[in-house]
Amino acid sequence: MKKNLQILLASSLLSLAAFTAHAADTPRTITLGLVAKSQGNPVFQAARVGAQDAAKELSAKLHLNIKIDWRTPNEEDAQKQAEAIEQLVLAGAEGIAVSCSDANKLTDAINSAVKNGVPVATFDSDAPASQRFVTYGVDDIECGKQTMDELAKIMNGRGIVAILAGNQNAPNLQKRVQGAKEAAKKYPGITIRDTYYHKETPQDAAAKVEQVMQANPDIAGWAMIGGWPLFTENALKWQPGTVKCVSVDALPAQLNYIRSGHVPVLLAQQCYEWGHKSVEHLINKIVLKKDPAAVKDVSALIPVTKENVDAFAKNWEKWLPK
Repeated sequence: MKKNLQILLASSLLSLAAFTAHAADTPRTITLGLVAKSQGNPVFQAARVGAQDAAKELSAKLHLNIKIDWRTPNEEDAQKQAEAIEQLVLAGAEGIAVSCSDANKLTDAINSAVKNGVPVATFDSDAPASQRFVTYGVDDIECGKQTMDELAKIMNGRGIVAILAGNQNAPNLQKRVQGAKEAAKKYPGITIRDTYYHKETPQDAAAKVEQVMQANPDIAGWAMIGGWPLFTENALKWQPGTVKCVSVDALPAQLNYIRSGHVPVLLAQQCYEWGHKSVEHLINKIVLKKDPAAVKDVSALIPVTKENVDAFAKNWEKWLPK
């Protein structure tokens, strides 16, 4: 009897040791939520690829199993983004990255996630009054200034210009408009006719440009603080060079406007890095217990012109899912 008990105890200890060893070998699974503004916008598809790449790289480096839970509405809808954040918390996500369509509508959802122990990072579009621990993206005021400076340069500092500005409630776009207007003050010959807002779809944006040009044929330049109309073909109804245009973003469809001469300069955001850097920041905080050096992690804009357009285009071969 005693011998049987010894055998049973030894067997149990071996099983426990094997289980412990197996548990030690099994990577910890971490789910991170990614909530972009809209499914259809290629900049957010690039962000998704960036997040997935970072998850794969950091999983291998840190012996983890990092999963990306993509919870992005089909079209811009801040309420659906807020609901996605709540659902991610309930589903057990350990961290969340979000690009805010409307900071006011998302601040409570972000704060609630943080209160429940889920750190939140923002990318592209921030919610500055929230308890997010880091935001990654361009300095929006400087982005607006750079857009207007580039436009003024190609217009030789003279002419009537319009600002195309997307969603009026997006805090990042409000700041870009502010920066563009501040920069325009440096050029006495530049007059801003108005700022034009629209639903952030290529069709709505292109229709807004056409409508404004029909009503204001004296507009000689466009400062587009987002590249929405250039996501479609033949959106600019004028001969190349007759109306000057500088736009933020440099998506594949937009690059054709560089090649045609309609747009001399595109200012590319590092949208792949939106996802990649967000995952890095979240894993640093969750696993390595490291906070970022600063709350604002600023990325530079990359000017794209005829000289480098083909080289830049190669990035999209890896940034967009096949």
